[in-house]
Amino acid sequence: MTKKAPTTAATQALDRLGVPYVPHPYEHDAFVEGYGLEAARELGAPPERVFKTLVVEADGRLTVAVVPVSAMLDLKSLAAVVGAKRAVMAPPDVAERKTGYVVGGISPLGQRTRLPLVLDATAQDFDTIYVSGGRRGFDIELTGADLLTATGGRLAAIGVPK
Repeated sequence: MTKKAPTTAATQALDRLGVPYVPHPYEHDAFVEGYGLEAARELGAPPERVFKTLVVEADGRLTVAVVPVSAMLDLKSLAAVVGAKRAVMAPPDVAERKTGYVVGGISPLGQRTRLPLVLDATAQDFDTIYVSGGRRGFDIELTGADLLTATGGRLAAIGVPK
């Protein structure tokens, strides 16, 4: 049975902007903790093409880092890109409160508080990438360029292989 694509703040934002995307709902396993790898498996996509959304505190300012689920975020590189001396992962409750999404379903799109966004440069290796659609069990496929346009983000090398 095909799961119906939900309407989320992320899809509403893309619809308002007229940005094309393909919704990809899938059955989320509540016992899985590796949300990104679960998404890659369920979508049948390589983990390098499925991106996770991380909220980071850089010198007291929040920013969003979007990196492949096959990689780790290089906090030093991100700090340098945003002009900060130091960057650390934001506490989950702060990430949820500022974005309006739950951990494991944080989308880079349609966030409650629009935060600066940095997309890992590997996104340009693919015609399209997958990002969270704003719920666990729901990803959106779009071009990296469209993600940057929709978020006002920038591209930089911020991921390192696991």
